[in-house]
Amino acid sequence: MRPTIQAVAFDVGETLIRDDRMWEGWANWLGVPRHTLSALVGAVVAQGRDNADALRLARPGLDIAAEAAAREAAGCGEQLDDSDLYADVRPALSTLQAAGLRVIIAGNQSARAGELLRALDLPADVIVTSGEWGVAKPEPAFYQRVIDVAGCAPDRIVYVGDHPVNDVFPARAAGLRTAHLRRGPWGHLWADDADVVEAADWRADTLADLVRIVTT
Repeated sequence: MRPTIQAVAFDVGETLIRDDRMWEGWANWLGVPRHTLSALVGAVVAQGRDNADALRLARPGLDIAAEAAAREAAGCGEQLDDSDLYADVRPALSTLQAAGLRVIIAGNQSARAGELLRALDLPADVIVTSGEWGVAKPEPAFYQRVIDVAGCAPDRIVYVGDHPVNDVFPARAAGLRTAHLRRGPWGHLWADDADVVEAADWRADTLADLVRIVTT
């Protein structure tokens, strides 16, 4: 019999938050048609590359960190509000907390994104980003930090995400249980991949599905 789940940790982009606004902002900043950048995102996803490569294809030689800082300085930086959340996020997180589970939000985002996420007053016990921790997925140290804030054994934690390479595979390697979410480009494209199917303890189409899985 498997250990009882005590904590659920969530990826952010395309798990809790739609990335539409982010990509639209970058398209506007770079002066690239939105459809062009969207198509480039799809292309790098299909090739198994990092999403940021879409920006480098749109603007060869782009220094993404420097450009992001320039956007912030110009008042065109990161923004998040309730309209960016998927509709099932608040109900799912609330239900998990009500069931006595520790809810953690931890993804590959900037420190600024961490501030914006906490300002949403989501029903979560911990909200933190790779920019604040100084280590990013898929590094094992990121998942050790997740284990530390969960305060329980790895096999009592479920990590939920859409990205096989950043979420499912490294979380499993760290000893966590995993749930792959069919959401966003990565989630849809790789949902039925044989390696993902084997690595994920569960696969879900919505967070409501996930709640039913981990609370029954």
